[in-house]
Amino acid sequence: MDADVPGTVLKRERTRDAVLELIESRSPGDAIPSERALCSLLGVSRPTVRAAVDELVAAGLLVREHGRGMFVAPAKITQELVAGDRPLTVPQAAGAWSSRLLEFTTLQAGARVGRKLRMSPAAEIVYVARLRLVDGAPMAIEHLHIRAQLVPGLSAQELESGDLYEHLRTTHGVHVHEAVQAIEPTVVTRAEAKLLDVPELSPALLFERLTSDTTGRPVEYVHSLYRGDRYRIVSRLALGPAAEVAPDREGHHPGIPPGAFAHGDTITSSTRGDIQAGA
Repeated sequence: MDADVPGTVLKRERTRDAVLELIESRSPGDAIPSERALCSLLGVSRPTVRAAVDELVAAGLLVREHGRGMFVAPAKITQELVAGDRPLTVPQAAGAWSSRLLEFTTLQAGARVGRKLRMSPAAEIVYVARLRLVDGAPMAIEHLHIRAQLVPGLSAQELESGDLYEHLRTTHGVHVHEAVQAIEPTVVTRAEAKLLDVPELSPALLFERLTSDTTGRPVEYVHSLYRGDRYRIVSRLALGPAAEVAPDREGHHPGIPPGAFAHGDTITSSTRGDIQAGA
């Protein structure tokens, strides 16, 4: 990891990814290097490492044991709500959604993101961090990792409008087809709390999504943090056949950028949930 990569959001993100890479390469109960060793290994400051470790401890991925060190947490139990391959329809969230860019740069994918996107760690991605707002109030922080070769000339203005998938379709001929998305509870760090205007350690929902095109090629890896006080998850379980209903054409899907699938592209998921804005 380059110590001189500009931008505090990106530095935290790359540190978090590096520690996640260590976690994912080990088994539950295995030790990981100390914070001091991680500072030396990653070339970042102690506060940056501590913030990343605190986030992963809060997310249940790491365990601190006083006097012993840090260890990979026990594996989480995964509950698949609905299995199958029918198209997923997600109700829109209420309100007027907008974006504010926090970071926008091109860099090497690195080991973890490269593995998710099935590309070389040295290959380039476009990294985007943006704050999502509804009716002017901060609601979510999104971290997007997109294959750079798919989006030559992608501009900050396009990302501000949030219509990324339409840009891929109309400009580059890339049609998204399938997304595997996981949702789990977490809490916000101090830096995230400041951006979202909530107290530190407030509850949040973590969305992690991998989107592929019609050829099965991974296009985008995203993880997003949504305010837990404004969202809830409602599961709609298919218990029998029903008549097809055309999806609405406008609005925002939490965890999915606005503008997605507005022109007939289909998204399916192995884990399905309808996500709605809370009161």
